[in-house]
Order: sequence, then C-alpha cells, then structure tokens
Amino acid sequence: MCKKMYIECGKLYIVATPIGNLKDITFRAIEVLKEVDIIASEDTRHTRELLNHFDIKTPTTSYHEHNKYDKAKEIIEKILNGANVAIVSDAGMPLISDPGDELVRLAIENNIEVQAVPGACAGINALVVSGLSASSFVFVGFLLDDNKKKKKQIDNLIFETRTMIFYISPHNIKKDLKLLIDVFGDERKASISREMTKVHEETIRGTLKSIYNHFNENEVRGEFVLIVNGTDEEKITNAKREKWKEISVEEHFLMYQNEGFTDKEAMKKVAEDRGVDKKEIYKILKVK
Repeated sequence: MCKKMYIECGKLYIVATPIGNLKDITFRAIEVLKEVDIIASEDTRHTRELLNHFDIKTPTTSYHEHNKYDKAKEIIEKILNGANVAIVSDAGMPLISDPGDELVRLAIENNIEVQAVPGACAGINALVVSGLSASSFVFVGFLLDDNKKKKKQIDNLIFETRTMIFYISPHNIKKDLKLLIDVFGDERKASISREMTKVHEETIRGTLKSIYNHFNENEVRGEFVLIVNGTDEEKITNAKREKWKEISVEEHFLMYQNEGFTDKEAMKKVAEDRGVDKKEIYKILKVK
C-alpha cells in the first residue's frame, strides 16, 4: 500500500472520454471525474467544454507532450500527498498515441494504484467496422514525421500478418497512402474511417489504391484511422523462398553446418527453407 509518512496516497485514474458523440461517455467516467481532486488534461480548454456539459466542477491542470516529464513529477507528488487524479486526453483513451506513459510509469514506481476507466477508442472503433479481421491486430498509431524513418517503419511491417491500425492526419493522408502502396502493393485490402460517432461519420472500404484514388477526387477533412489487412502466410513463405535462391544450395547448407547442425539436420532445414523435397537437396550435395 502506498503511504507517505502518515498520509494515505491517492489513486491515478486513466479515464476515456468520447471521440465525438458526448453520449458515449460512461456513467463511471462522469462519477470519477466528479470525485477526483484534479483532472490532468491534454488541453484544459477542450476538456472544460466536456466538463461543463456534464456539470463537472473539478479543477484541471495541463498535462501534454511538452511538459509531460516535469508535470508528471508534480502530479505524482500530489497523489503521494493524498490527492486522487484523473488523466484524460482530448478524445478517447489516454496514452493511445497521447501523453501519459511517463505519468503511469512514475505512479507504478511509487506504488500508486492505477485504474483504467474504459470507453471509446478511435482505433478499435475503426477496426470493428472495417470488415477486416479483428481477431489479431497491431496498433501502429501515427507514422514518424521523418520521411526516411517513416519508409523504414513501413518496410518493417511488410511481413506483418496481423491487421494494422494507423492514425493519419489529413495533411499526410495522400503521402502516407502512397508510401503504403509502394510497400504493400495496390491491392492490399484496407478501410479508412473519419469523424467517427459524429454526424458526418464515414468509412470507405476497398484497397489502398481505391482509397488513395478517393482522396485524389474528394476533399480531405477530419482525422483518419486507416485499417490495413496483414499479408498472408503463403506470401511470406514464397518471399522467403525467393530470398534463399540468392545463395547456392551449397552455401545454404554450409550456413547451417556452421551453426552446429548435423549434415542430416542441415539438409532438412535447407529443403524446408526452399520448399523442395529433401531428396533434391541430397542429390545436389551428393551426400549419402
């Protein structure tokens, strides 16, 4: 239990807020936001509009990307002195492509209880309406700003089999879609959603190329969540087999020998890598 001298420590609550429609806030979120001593928010003016709508009088303090380290220490000190604190972002679940990691880490280091108050999350909303598999997925979030690093980031996903969730800002959408097409191909299945839970909510499903063409012909407005289908196992296997053809069977066999495999084990692995029968490898190497 967290105690500072004779003071019982407070708690840190991670509270999800609506991503558009204010009706999506939970009863528990309203209750927690009313009962805590302080609300740490990404933009206090934006949060105050939400709080006013639900008649929540709790004071707010600014906690954002540019002050997150110093402010986290300040907030932790308040909790250690007995204050209960809620952290909120401008929309959705805090920490998901938003500040908060540092605050939670410090809270855990100080044995402060951390509780999540669940609610809306743009990435999950877009995923479940995409028509793509939601059984296994990877959250990528926003791509890096630097073009070279961004290209490398996408290249590292070329063999990703899980459905991928990207957050994309409107001024990057065409450029990012073009990069994804260059790496994943024109026909990779995808879905893009904007203005979720709002009046003009829209989801476009198709391929990366068809979505790219849509934005060449239509105005780009709002924040976007792009869902991209993962590659299939067969394509990965075929790509890897093609890669092995860049070296000879003899070199391939020697590689496994050098790793400590027996001749029999090495030949078996070479055959598996290349997708051929072991007898073909035996014949090439002329090993009995």
